[in-house]
Amino acid sequence: MNDCIHIYCDESCHLECDRQKAMALGATWCPASYRAALSRKIKAIRKRFGLSPVFEIKWTKVSPGRLDFYLALIDLFFDEPLLRFRAVVVPDKSLLDHFRFNQSHDDFYYKMWYLLLTHLVDDKHSFRVFLDIKDTHGQEKVRKLHEVLCDSHYDFDRQKISDIEQVHSHDVPLLQIADLLTGALSHLHRDIHGSPAKQAIINQIRKKSGHNLLFSTPPRVEKFNVLVWRSKDNA
Repeated sequence: MNDCIHIYCDESCHLECDRQKAMALGATWCPASYRAALSRKIKAIRKRFGLSPVFEIKWTKVSPGRLDFYLALIDLFFDEPLLRFRAVVVPDKSLLDHFRFNQSHDDFYYKMWYLLLTHLVDDKHSFRVFLDIKDTHGQEKVRKLHEVLCDSHYDFDRQKISDIEQVHSHDVPLLQIADLLTGALSHLHRDIHGSPAKQAIINQIRKKSGHNLLFSTPPRVEKFNVLVWRSKDNA
């Protein structure tokens, strides 16, 4: 296999009863050998805008005073050919019928992670996956996700997908970029207005990606890939 690929995963509004219409799961990914260089570039952008080296990049922190900083991060993402993003958006959680499919919302959440991740796995690379810690009880579900993902790709010896690890986002700059991009998609699909700074970031992503982000991109799009998920009943 060639270079190991690292996949950094985050989510927005994934809870069942959070009164938010849409949920989004997103992942940035790049060759493992490239992650240190990317982290240094993110650190340099922080320094350029006078922010602490440990300032955590988060969609919820976007504000007019830091808009140029966040736009610089969006530009960094699109300017780096080896840094890519994939997301799965569930546009209306109220339409989900978990009882019909004998599942909990938590089960559905991990099914969506499978749907996102399985698209990224190929036969040319090995993979390590890093999930932002959702709660203190998620490790068993993460192990199951790893098992199902490996089995579906005939990776019974765990050579292709070596592990899926829960990490804290404040320690991982590329996971923070996933937070920013995923947050933007979630904001758009929840049809929220009132923040010109956040709208400016969404507009920049639309411009740079060439997609309106409200619909799925073609499956083969690699740089900024979006799947807007719908059940067969509501397709």
